[in-house]
Amino acid sequence: EQPIFSARAHVFQIDPATKRNWLPASKHAVTVSFFYDASRTVYRIISVGGTKAIINSTITPNMTFTKTSQKFGQWADSRANTVYGLGFSTEQQLQQV
Repeated sequence: EQPIFSARAHVFQIDPATKRNWLPASKHAVTVSFFYDASRTVYRIISVGGTKAIINSTITPNMTFTKTSQKFGQWADSRANTVYGLGFSTEQQLQQV
């Protein structure tokens, strides 16, 4: 597994009750790291806040990371049974994803 890049972003999870509203998973922007595993052709998105993992999500080839605005992207993680969202401070950071 090779690191691709890291960026600071606001992390969100979809509200399980409404499936519409975003709930902040962190109080402020946190470092989010992106990795690629060439042997399994999967990406991993990880963010740790203190001692707790905020995100530890594997993006497989059949999953889609959708850029829903110039600074926001989201994806559904079926193993975690949730939808994650990342809000970046610049368009350039989202374009790296």
